[in-house]
Amino acid sequence: MANLKKPEPALPARAMNPRTPLLPPMSLRQKLAFYLEDIETPAGRAVNLLIAGSVLLSSAIFVAETYPIPASVRLYLDALNTGILLIFAAEYLIRFWCAERKLKFFLSLYSLVDLIVILPFFLAALDVSFILIFRWLRILRLIRFINPQTLFGTISTEDGVIVARILFTLSAIIFVYSGLIYQVEHPVNPEAFSTFFDAVYFSVVTMTTVGFGDVTPSSEGGRVMTVMMILTGIAFIPWQLGDLIKQLVKTANQKQVRCSGCGLSLHDADAHFCKICGTQLEVASKANGRVPTGTTD
Repeated sequence: MANLKKPEPALPARAMNPRTPLLPPMSLRQKLAFYLEDIETPAGRAVNLLIAGSVLLSSAIFVAETYPIPASVRLYLDALNTGILLIFAAEYLIRFWCAERKLKFFLSLYSLVDLIVILPFFLAALDVSFILIFRWLRILRLIRFINPQTLFGTISTEDGVIVARILFTLSAIIFVYSGLIYQVEHPVNPEAFSTFFDAVYFSVVTMTTVGFGDVTPSSEGGRVMTVMMILTGIAFIPWQLGDLIKQLVKTANQKQVRCSGCGLSLHDADAHFCKICGTQLEVASKANGRVPTGTTD
């Protein structure tokens, strides 16, 4: 029998033809845009962690400043808050510079939230006191991190992300309203709204329509804010809580088995095949004493 010569592996196109052009290196603008959205590389993960951590830290600073603290500590917190604002302002300007369609970026939800957050920094020289209420909206910057790509592997299922979004929405609504009512009422009604916790208590009682009446706003702005809280509590909170309960019930009636075909991890409790790709599930295969399709003994 003639000896068959084993074919040699094909060489890459670059090795076969040295004149094949390589992909051009990324420009500085493309690199910055990549790392602002990427969480797979260490640099991209560090950037996103820095931004998310700065949002949480700045929110904690606002809460701490509503309590009686030493002047030296307050001065340190103000300096730290200014540094965080510089980070936010630099991030916004970089994102605007990297955006290919500037107008679309400017009008996007994330961009508008970012712009509102840094307005106190740009308008500080004008001494416009009402813009201080915008600082309580910084917590909304975390919206961009509530998705499977930017939760850093802590939530791997779509249902888990939905629950996280609902819980974050409810918490953000209470936090923002508490900060706004404190900012409006504390200067004119410091006895009733002396700390952030007093504002949280009033917000929860108002939005749940309990209305004990032990804490009441005295300014027109506070009354307007109270009406908005009541409307939000009537229209929005039950909707979010209904979605949360529905999602929890749905998750409780499912089993977690990773599909070898498409990677879907949640399936109905009585499912034997994946509802996305039709691959037989491993648990069902073992129960039936068969080997899943595509595997060998």
